[in-house]
Amino acid sequence: MGRRPGIDRISSNDLTLLATDRGQVPMHMAAVLMFDAGAAPSLAELTAALGERIVRVPRLRRRLVPSPPGFGRPVWVDDAAFGLPRHLSEGAVPGGREGLLREASRLACERLPKDRPLWRARLLRAEQGDAAALVFIAHHVMADGLGGLAVLSALGDDRPETGAAPVLRVPVLPASVPTPPVTPFPQPGPTPRELLADAWRERLSALANEPRALASAARGLRELGLTGRHRPHGSASTSFNRPTGGTRSVRTVTLPLKEALGAAHARGCTLNDLVLVAVSGALASTLRSRGEAHRSFVVSVPITPRGPREATALGNINGIVPTEVPADPDPAVRLARVMEQAGNRSGPSRGASVGPLGVAFRALARAGVFQHFIDRQRLVTTFLTNVRGPAEPIHLAGHRIASIVPITMTPGNVGVCFAVLSYAGELVVSVIADPAVVPEQDELTRILADELDTLAKT
Repeated sequence: MGRRPGIDRISSNDLTLLATDRGQVPMHMAAVLMFDAGAAPSLAELTAALGERIVRVPRLRRRLVPSPPGFGRPVWVDDAAFGLPRHLSEGAVPGGREGLLREASRLACERLPKDRPLWRARLLRAEQGDAAALVFIAHHVMADGLGGLAVLSALGDDRPETGAAPVLRVPVLPASVPTPPVTPFPQPGPTPRELLADAWRERLSALANEPRALASAARGLRELGLTGRHRPHGSASTSFNRPTGGTRSVRTVTLPLKEALGAAHARGCTLNDLVLVAVSGALASTLRSRGEAHRSFVVSVPITPRGPREATALGNINGIVPTEVPADPDPAVRLARVMEQAGNRSGPSRGASVGPLGVAFRALARAGVFQHFIDRQRLVTTFLTNVRGPAEPIHLAGHRIASIVPITMTPGNVGVCFAVLSYAGELVVSVIADPAVVPEQDELTRILADELDTLAKT
């Protein structure tokens, strides 16, 4: 678009996140980095390691600044007051691993200050036992799930054999995480004249690309299931779908990644399809115990058009695919319906739904009715995110990260959602719920574990 180097604007997708961040829980994502038992780094070690490597991720030292009306979208500019102590802290929590997750959930629900870069990290140690974790929290406007993992990878210890930063060893990522050239910090932000010129370049470029944008919007409508043959029939109105409050709790299910991949391969489906089947089974069983019988659920699944060049880029370019999953007790019936819709999740239109969604959501936000809409929507029952992480463990400040627990914040009337992450041979499924809406979260998690175990072994 002819943008001069140094102007780091948020995308229209990121703008949608900002416009719709009005709920009781903020649009945050978090990763709980669990260290090997009894082998966590000290705060001083973490400060030294992160202080040395933060130059690899310039956005971690940038704050978001709004542009004047007519001067385009907000921009990221270097924070002259940046200092790690404003973002990195430590503390002790009661209990063991459960206490760490409880505190991580609480921290993820606290809004980040807007006068500094939109992230924080807290080193937590359990008062009972030797569990410890680093909780990393960022506003979703900074990055989506894949971009967030790229950040963690760039901050990890260099690999001894190459002296390079660790990488996410999955097919969609490049061979290394690039380190930008070192420049004096802080750099001045763009002038009003530069912002205005850049905004007009973007507008002219958008006009030139309008035919392509219209075609992409049509593909996005198909991806959302609003056109085409495989349209979801609408979300069930469940007792899990009512306005949520400002707290969340997290439970996890862990299983060997090789076992789960083998089960998916044997059925000719993806790992995500397998988890969708298990999630719908767990929802159906838990709701039956409430006396509810539902025909099906609609699960919102993020999908990305990222290729190798965009794999480590920050910001958000995800669309969604609403997938209808029957509540049938037979997992084979559920899987057949999921695979029937699989064609809508492949091909050149991947992620195209982000365009129509952004237009609709920003319009609702401008009208002041977005919160009313998501508190009462009947489009989706729950959300499921799935990110492929590193195949090998990451080390931070000389200490191995044994496992990573993903946490996503979902506002509105979705009482429980699910986040999936593969890391170092393990598959972790986080069950994130509003405890006031889903008080039987432990039972739901147990049923999900049984569903996954059955699918993995049959």
